[in-house]
Amino acid sequence: MPQTRIPAAWMRGGTSKGVFFLARDLPADPAERDALLVRLLGSPDPYGKQIDGLGGATSSTSKVVIVAPSSEADCDVDYLFGQVLVDRAHIDWSGNCGNLTAAVGPFALWRKLLPAPASGEVSVRLWQRNIGKRIHARVPVHDGEPLEGGKFVLDGVAFAAAPITLTFLDPGGAAGGGILPTGKPVDTLTLDDGSTLDASLVSAGNPMVFVSAHALGMDCTASQAQLNTDTALRERCEQIRIAGALVMGLADSAEAAAARQHTPKVAIVAPPADCISVDGKRFAASDLDLLTRVLSMGLFHHAIPGTAAIAIAAAAGVPGSLVSRQLPHDPPGPLRIGHPSGRSEVGATTCTRQGQWLLEAAVLRRSARMLMDGWVCLPG
Repeated sequence: MPQTRIPAAWMRGGTSKGVFFLARDLPADPAERDALLVRLLGSPDPYGKQIDGLGGATSSTSKVVIVAPSSEADCDVDYLFGQVLVDRAHIDWSGNCGNLTAAVGPFALWRKLLPAPASGEVSVRLWQRNIGKRIHARVPVHDGEPLEGGKFVLDGVAFAAAPITLTFLDPGGAAGGGILPTGKPVDTLTLDDGSTLDASLVSAGNPMVFVSAHALGMDCTASQAQLNTDTALRERCEQIRIAGALVMGLADSAEAAAARQHTPKVAIVAPPADCISVDGKRFAASDLDLLTRVLSMGLFHHAIPGTAAIAIAAAAGVPGSLVSRQLPHDPPGPLRIGHPSGRSEVGATTCTRQGQWLLEAAVLRRSARMLMDGWVCLPG
């Protein structure tokens, strides 16, 4: 049988990588589409490496994005994000990827889904289909194409690039935009072993469960490699994630919550402290507003998911939340978040309306680059 070839691009967006497709190049039937995509990325792989596919065998590199002209009157592009599981033939479509969002605008420009000026900056209005939210991406261009080279340094990415500014509009929860699903800044979770733990449950960018490092007896300056060797800690964090999903109403059983691996994520937070990033960069406590370590797909993330940064900034604006309690003072500017690869900054505007905490907008800067353009191939 002849080889199957599908037009695609391999893109880096922020600290993630994924395979990007135009919707018209994929099967219209969701089940047929998903089966094709998991095979293209090399899942399921009992060896955990995705050797026979394009996936990178980590939560940051086993991803797909499907892009199309927008069906929304005030948007240019629709996109759907999928987290491809490594060990199962399954794609989790339950949430967005804030890092890969940075690559959607450039991909749309490369594919000529909208015009670009000869030079300057173009605003690409995105409709995020997973969560039904609007995002504006300001993409620099040169000679009518996305500009990739530049001096912007993103901790967690080895090379400098041109900055892309992302503005997430009303990225809070779906019903009325409230960012506290239970209406409370702190909830008490009951874990499956009968123990209890305080957590802040936040829906902004993606659903998140925040717990304090102190409550877990954890060092929030530890490296990703150190934390991922602590099996007991990771198992407890998965219990916390499942309990949070149930309280937030994201799943109706522990089994369903366990299967929904992409969301919610768990973030462990602590006050700022002197620390060293994985590349040897030293940060003083005064360089940061708080520390975090985020789990993604059962492992500690090497940097910080973009949507997690948004949720942290949202929670920081809510008095009494476990995030705001870590802050030594109100940040005068964007929130400076320390993570294993360095520091990330995000700006957020929160307010209250009719007793609900809302996130009006969140702004962060990322970069993106096309790594490969051509066809992905499957055996006949």
